[in-house]
Amino acid sequence: MTPIPPTNASRLHVSISGAVATVRIDRPPANAFDPALIAELLDALGPLTTDPDIRCIVVRGVGRFFVAGADIAVMRELTEETQRAMRPWVEVQRLLETAPKPVLAAINGHALGGGAELSLACDMRVMTSSATIGFPEVGLGLFPGAGGSQRLPRLLGAHRAKLLMINGDRLAGEEALRIGLVDEVVPDAEFDSRIDGIARSLAAKPTRTIGLLKHVIEEGRELPIDQALDVEFAAVLELITTADTAEGLQAFLDKRAPVFTGR
Repeated sequence: MTPIPPTNASRLHVSISGAVATVRIDRPPANAFDPALIAELLDALGPLTTDPDIRCIVVRGVGRFFVAGADIAVMRELTEETQRAMRPWVEVQRLLETAPKPVLAAINGHALGGGAELSLACDMRVMTSSATIGFPEVGLGLFPGAGGSQRLPRLLGAHRAKLLMINGDRLAGEEALRIGLVDEVVPDAEFDSRIDGIARSLAAKPTRTIGLLKHVIEEGRELPIDQALDVEFAAVLELITTADTAEGLQAFLDKRAPVFTGR
């Protein structure tokens, strides 16, 4: 695993193992984000999302928290200037959401508020059994205003999402899994090895195909069906020019496992 020196070693760690890049958020005591951490994440994630040799991105926290949310010491300054300074948290999420490769949220600890919002922008969410996840902002007189109020209803449906945000519930892993908020819950002792296995499996898939699939879903979901089908077909025409599509079809004819390169 090759480490990339972070801008500030106490906040962010990026390492690369094969085609998997892991971004670890490390801002004790709870990995709460502030404008400086947001800027570091944007600087780190930008190159990872565009590097064709990186075929899966894993986002996780260090310690007992994934991300606890926004730093309350910053947020207590109830000014428009503060809100605008914190708003680029949604840009971090959009980088992950639109990355042309799979993105895995490794929810190693509590994911609350803005941390839960961050996980929603990832393609897959795997949670350790001792963690909790939720949107407790209502207890502060707030609501999930950095993407949560929009992504959560798209994931769970408007009614269930509304109740989760109004009640401010923190869910244990099995309940989060039951309602579809996370995709898998793993015992703590097995978590790191399971994350590594999932990430390597995702990185071995045809990355361009996954990127185009993410694109057509993102672009098409708000369009009338005829326009959405046009978006889909344009992506298909691009897809058939890729080396991975040629490899996948030839491997099928050869009765062998495909070897994808992400090209």
